[in-house]
Amino acid sequence: MSDNGILVVTEDDCKQLMDSSSAFDAVRDIFGRMASGEARNFPVVREAIGHADALYGFKSGFDKSSMTLGVKGGGYWPGNMEKGLTNHQSTVCLFDPDTGRLSALVGGNYLTAIRTAAASAVSIATLSRENSKVLGMIGAGHQAGFQLRAAVEQRGFEKVVAWNFHPEYLPNLGKVAEEVGLPFEAVEIEEVCAEADVIITITSSFAPLLMNHWIRQGTHIACMGTDTRGKQEVDSKLVASAKVFTDEIDQSTSIGETQHAFGEGLITKEQITPLGEVINGTHPGRTHDEDITLFDSTGVGLQDLAVAGVAARKAMVAGNAQTVQIG
Repeated sequence: MSDNGILVVTEDDCKQLMDSSSAFDAVRDIFGRMASGEARNFPVVREAIGHADALYGFKSGFDKSSMTLGVKGGGYWPGNMEKGLTNHQSTVCLFDPDTGRLSALVGGNYLTAIRTAAASAVSIATLSRENSKVLGMIGAGHQAGFQLRAAVEQRGFEKVVAWNFHPEYLPNLGKVAEEVGLPFEAVEIEEVCAEADVIITITSSFAPLLMNHWIRQGTHIACMGTDTRGKQEVDSKLVASAKVFTDEIDQSTSIGETQHAFGEGLITKEQITPLGEVINGTHPGRTHDEDITLFDSTGVGLQDLAVAGVAARKAMVAGNAQTVQIG
């Protein structure tokens, strides 16, 4: 980035510089480069720290095409909402791949939210039926609003139906639907499955919420909440009956939505396709309107680095980020 110091891109900078379109392009492109071998994720470190019920870890990787090398450090602090903070806290460190020198510190909270939403949006644009009209939302937490906004940019949705563990949070999601000009209805979870052409799951569930026999043919499901061993949003039999796509296969079968179906022997790694292969045109993706497609998003470090790299480059061009001198 800068030859004279470390570029600091704050959370406020990121919100001003990065929109959903920029995040979509960055995530779509990095999925393609992961599939072609130009970009590689490194092993994830994720641990309970034994304090504040927090999970803490690192995700890192290198994208040779854009020369983006870095690591995102942070995690989940469940008590943060009571302190006026978001539960997910993170920072991205970018390094010069030629020297290993730290080149930028980028706030990771907002970028994590928009890159996660961008991942489901890329899956919707790539795998869902073009005539999809009803968007279903399972979950109404902080991330759900980002998901809804990004999804409606990809298809001509005419309605949003939603369910949440705690129904008192659904009006907040309804306000987001109103902002984007769509009618919103809070319904039972079975009705979401009966009506929706596209379903986004974004919960922290440890038990299946969507049952195989509830899902209509032709539905696309973006599973965005399962990123830890033991979590589960979708019935294993539903995973086994769908055409399954993911960001990274090994991570999907170990901590993602496919971990249960894989562990039960209902699906093999050979039946899971990196979404980047569809983006690159080396896999057809959806081949029939009746296909049930499922995207298992575990969240990989290269997604964070891709959006952080774009934010840092935009900050350099805009000249509104500070540079800290180091020896």
